[in-house]
Amino acid sequence: MNTSKYFIFVIAITATGFFLFLTNKFLASDSQSSPVTFEKKITTKPSNMKITSPSFENNGSIPPKFTCDGEGINPQLALEGVPKDTLSLALIAHDPDAPGPGGFTHWIIFNMSPALKEIRENSKPPSGTEGTNSGGKIGWTSPCPPSGIHHYHFTLYALDEVLKFNSSAKKTDIEKAIAGHIIEQTELVGLCQRQ
Repeated sequence: MNTSKYFIFVIAITATGFFLFLTNKFLASDSQSSPVTFEKKITTKPSNMKITSPSFENNGSIPPKFTCDGEGINPQLALEGVPKDTLSLALIAHDPDAPGPGGFTHWIIFNMSPALKEIRENSKPPSGTEGTNSGGKIGWTSPCPPSGIHHYHFTLYALDEVLKFNSSAKKTDIEKAIAGHIIEQTELVGLCQRQ
């Protein structure tokens, strides 16, 4: 190899090495100043399920007709927006303000059909099983607060399973069984104060 060709070869090798050095340094610097981040996109499914009553508004007063001062019958309830993948519905009507540990459960119904649209006044739904309330009764027990304003929570659960209980099931039994199986839940709150 003559001197001129050798000189050109050395310059080319040196230039290539220097270029690679600068490129690596630039990439390392850019990586430190602007780290790559991955954002997890969280989507929240909107809640469409509702439970309402034509007899009282949410956080409104329950008419005396449905309490121990009246006929003591259950109010009419309307259900809507039940998720399509629901296998059964459950309802728990509970008064957390009642004296005694845990309050007082007035009504338990489970294994109701997902197609159910209403629970009529003074009746139980055509599908489902009524459980045992805090008074030891199967079915509805009307509000009868001893003093002050009590809040009655009608909580509706859309479940991905059918419960294997009979009418002896209580609130704690239902709550343990549905843990991890609730697709969606919603509630209606009624107030009651005896005059």
